[in-house]
Amino acid sequence: MARGMPEPVDVPWGLRIQTGVPTQVVRHVLLDTDAETARGLIGTITEPTTCVKAFLAPADMEPWFSSAWEPTDPCFLMAVDLRPSRVRAPDGYTVTVETTGGVTHVRVLSDADGELAACGRAGLTGTACVFDQIVTEPSHQRRGLGTVVMASLTNTAVDSGASAGVLGATVQGRALYEALGWKVLSPLSGFVYQPVAS
Repeated sequence: MARGMPEPVDVPWGLRIQTGVPTQVVRHVLLDTDAETARGLIGTITEPTTCVKAFLAPADMEPWFSSAWEPTDPCFLMAVDLRPSRVRAPDGYTVTVETTGGVTHVRVLSDADGELAACGRAGLTGTACVFDQIVTEPSHQRRGLGTVVMASLTNTAVDSGASAGVLGATVQGRALYEALGWKVLSPLSGFVYQPVAS
């Protein structure tokens, strides 16, 4: 929803998502999948840049894959009960919020030159809201802009009837989200098929 991708397809091992992104053309998300089923899926994959993700630690998944697979950066599935938040951009910044087709985009712009300093998006699906692609540009970090983006997204989600927030956090992002009250539910690990061309 947040990235404008097609609906996930239910498959025996979980979900299959056609991402359209060159670095991960297809993504398989394993849900309550045993090792035998996972290995069966992995053994059928021949398309480079196919990704297999699961809510497991990398060490638990690694034995399923050959050397043709590369691990993705570690991530964490996180969630929070959404509550309205106070939004106050630091001096020198302006916040814009735009919602189209169930997806909210928040941008924090530098007043000095109009440059994008931080941004994020959220896709609303029923009473849940998925927060995605929260980024603060390096030259604008450590000014609380990530908190401004998260608060702006949260307020729009709450106003739209969402009560639960969900996201996949990087190691770096996890600290920000935990400071805002988000809780880690599980690891979120992945491996991408990158066969060596012969």
